Amino acid sequence: MKESEIERYFVWAVMLRQGLTYKFKSPNQAGVADRIAWMPNGETWFVELKTKGGRLSPLQELFALDMRRLEQRYACLWSKEGVDEWASRYDLTKNKPPISCSNETAQ
Repeated sequence: MKESEIERYFVWAVMLRQGLTYKFKSPNQAGVADRIAWMPNGETWFVELKTKGGRLSPLQELFALDMRRLEQRYACLWSKEGVDEWASRYDLTKNKPPISCSNETAQ
C-alpha cells in the first residue's frame, strides 16, 4: 500500500469524525509532520503517515522529539489499521455543538 493511500484514508477518517485536517508543509523546515488534524473535542494533532516498512528520516525523528518535548500531540501512523486505532478514541456518538461565530459579547 502506498503512503498516499494511507493519507487519503486518514483524511476520510478525520472528516468522518467531524474533524479537519490540512497538509502541512514548511518551506524553511524539512521533517515536519505530513498533516495537522483538528478534532471536535479541541485536540490538535501533528500526524506523520508512513507505510509498513517505512522509516522516519533523522529530521522527522527530531520533529517528533520536539513535539513531545513541547507536549504537543504527535502520532506516526503506519497503516490504515493504525489510522483506525488512532481515530477510535473519538466516539462518533458524542459530537460537540458547532462553535458560534457571532460577534456578540457574553452578557
